[in-house]
Amino acid sequence: MMMGNWSLPESLADILPAEARRIEELRRALLDLYRTYGYEMVAPPLVEYIDSLLSGTGTDLDLRTFKLVDQLSGRTLGVRADMTAQVTRIDAHLLNRAGVTRLCYCGPVLHAKPADSLSSRELLQIGAEIYGHSGYEADIEIIRLLLETVELANVTAPRLVICHPGVLRAILNADPAGERYAARVTSLVREKNVPDLMMLRNDPDGLLPDTLAALQKLPKLAGDASIIERARVELPGIAALTEALDALQKLIDALPGVDVRLDLADVSGYGYHSGVTFSLYANGWHDALVSGGRYDDVSRAFGRARPATGFSLDLRKLAAGLPPATTSRAIRAPWGQEADLIQAVRELRRSGEVVVQVLPGHPSDQDEYVCDRELVPQAGRWIVQNI
Repeated sequence: MMMGNWSLPESLADILPAEARRIEELRRALLDLYRTYGYEMVAPPLVEYIDSLLSGTGTDLDLRTFKLVDQLSGRTLGVRADMTAQVTRIDAHLLNRAGVTRLCYCGPVLHAKPADSLSSRELLQIGAEIYGHSGYEADIEIIRLLLETVELANVTAPRLVICHPGVLRAILNADPAGERYAARVTSLVREKNVPDLMMLRNDPDGLLPDTLAALQKLPKLAGDASIIERARVELPGIAALTEALDALQKLIDALPGVDVRLDLADVSGYGYHSGVTFSLYANGWHDALVSGGRYDDVSRAFGRARPATGFSLDLRKLAAGLPPATTSRAIRAPWGQEADLIQAVRELRRSGEVVVQVLPGHPSDQDEYVCDRELVPQAGRWIVQNI
């Protein structure tokens, strides 16, 4: 069957007028919000050399990245699938500041494959990052900012799920075979696949029995703040593991009134994140709406290690889960070259009104605007009256 010229590739879609307007209004409002916190906006390029684009990001991002050959240099380029590494490069290599730097960004990213059957391959990613402070205060600021982000978008009843890869990392580092099994174990823990975790005990020269026992408990350690105390009792008393649990407790204590859950098996980005990670969920979205966390080691690839924490989300996805975009009120006006008509239309537009002039021979046909008023001549002047 021949496809029409209007067909789009799989998992890509056009955004129509009312929805496009809402996405753009959200973008402006959020960037203005981030500015009130002192975040400076940066705009990295859509395409970079692949070795720079994927520095310090792990294999997951590599699989999501479109690759092509640069016609000028002959080198391999990548179309960005995430902007965080680019912003990290800007902080570490271009700005090169000694103290704290707050950066925000917004731009399109492209995935070679969709995350799942309900996801798009083209995202409009917006986010905020703090560089230069290793303390939990930066994590608190970032989380408060992401909560304000979804509040501004009128997302109701958000749920914040937090984790710390240091829990799993401490368990594996205490085992001589831990590094060798890290990739496999991370995948099984993330999937909460306890049966396959139990099967690892059959591997000769594999993980220690105590390690396997601890790993099998991680998928069950999910719930409210009481999970931390359960973890202290049920998991090995490794110093690094205790530090990770302490960091999670400190975060919860600093967020009173926030619906915070824990999931110690939520180890996505295990090789990327160095500290507390978080995901925000809400009714209306099938998976995490916002994700982020601490990634202190990524900037090392750019020659300057800097503590870092931040979050990002897809504005298109955010808008898609909200109630349908509503139409806007507008004023219908006739077409004409009369000076007084031109002046009347200009003044209305400058005051913030939407004025749609009807071109000769065409009815007013708008999907986004409802013309509930019209501009009409009366007693030698132009006035607005209800339709």
